Amino acid sequence: MGLLKWALICLLISLVAGAFGYTGLARGAGQISKILFFLFLVLFVVILILALTAGEIIF
Repeated sequence: MGLLKWALICLLISLVAGAFGYTGLARGAGQISKILFFLFLVLFVVILILALTAGEIIF
């Protein structure tokens, strides 16, 4: 459950960063949030895959 919790936290952070970046609040913040959005999206997918494979091994 720990990995799944971190995966959901990364998803939430990436959604918030994406929302602030794509609304045009500030050009600099937009660029940073786009980078963070894709970074956390990749981390979410990796952690989700690890959590699912660990769950299959345990159960």
